[in-house]
Amino acid sequence: MGWKTLDDMDLAGKRVLVRVDINVPVENGTVTDDTRMRRVAPTIADILTAGGTPILLAHFGRPKGQVVPEVSLRPLVPALEAVFGAPVLFCADCRGPAAEAAIGAAGADTVVLLENTRFYPGEEKNDATLAGEVAALGDIYCNDAFSAAHRAHASTEALAHLLPACAGRLMQAELSALEAALGAPKRPVVAVVGGAKVSTKLDLLGNLVSKVDTLVIGGGMANTFLAAKGINVGKSLCEHDMADTAREILTKAQAATCAILLPVDIVVAREFKAGAEHETVPADACPADAMILDAGPKTVARIADVFEDARTLIWNGPMGAFEIAPFDAATNAAAQQAAKQTKAGTLISVAGGGDTVAALNQAGTAEDFTYISTAGGAFLEWMEGKTLPGVAALEAS
Repeated sequence: MGWKTLDDMDLAGKRVLVRVDINVPVENGTVTDDTRMRRVAPTIADILTAGGTPILLAHFGRPKGQVVPEVSLRPLVPALEAVFGAPVLFCADCRGPAAEAAIGAAGADTVVLLENTRFYPGEEKNDATLAGEVAALGDIYCNDAFSAAHRAHASTEALAHLLPACAGRLMQAELSALEAALGAPKRPVVAVVGGAKVSTKLDLLGNLVSKVDTLVIGGGMANTFLAAKGINVGKSLCEHDMADTAREILTKAQAATCAILLPVDIVVAREFKAGAEHETVPADACPADAMILDAGPKTVARIADVFEDARTLIWNGPMGAFEIAPFDAATNAAAQQAAKQTKAGTLISVAGGGDTVAALNQAGTAEDFTYISTAGGAFLEWMEGKTLPGVAALEAS
């Protein structure tokens, strides 16, 4: 672990600039999902308890360096106060005299929320001048926005070089979980990669085959691999132009002694709708007029066997069209197997990505996984083996 945490910092009487991700959905001025706020609450609570003043830096929407009132952070104040259990003082700037005055006026146990960092062109340009103006407001920098760590922005990268820097509790948990999953994992390691297209996860697949012992491929991606092996996939979602790439990945996996698990039986239908008439057939027997919408029970049994032997699981993407029954069966069954082993203490399970979180929530298993990342792009880039600027800056600091 090459980065500091809040435990390494003297926070008493200090102004702590905390980069958070509170880019939450808002309808008619009201926050409709406060999940991201709740996930940063432990960091805020620890800073307040230690006698520091949390000063929140955050982006909201895509104003592209312009002041856009519709994406001001001001409407988030009531929801933040409810989540933090503390008063939140809003400032319509994130630098200069107005911000200095707001911070100076903050009472004990008060959180300061500065305006949308993306109102300034220098934010997304990682501008040193803007970072310097923001740094002048604080004594310590705390990054608790892993979901923005793959962006080299002023508030996520440059700022970490200007003040004593550390990871917040959410960032700490995220990095610790990912280190346990890919950095120094307990073996055997299994990765589940699903979703629609191989083309969106080439870097991920290329990195994982050299890191894991078994790679389970599901969803529309599996169709592309089946087609690359000369199997007819009917009218299924399939990137036929990626066949050569799929074969290269299979060859790379073989060289790395990484086993690839593709469906051996499939659930097919002629219509993509809930309750559509369907049948289960061998993977090489998809009717010409049908679509593959899920993996079959024999495949699920093989996945369960692989999970039983595993000690670490990384999951990104569903096994089938999980949004509609009955094509959610494979995803649900695999998730329940992983959850069972995790609860039994025999498996470390880490999952992330929008569809993945939705699928595990639908399966009722998200709470039972070791760690669920809501970081999206940052989680994916970490799994791809890429350096995340926000994390690298903390390590350098």
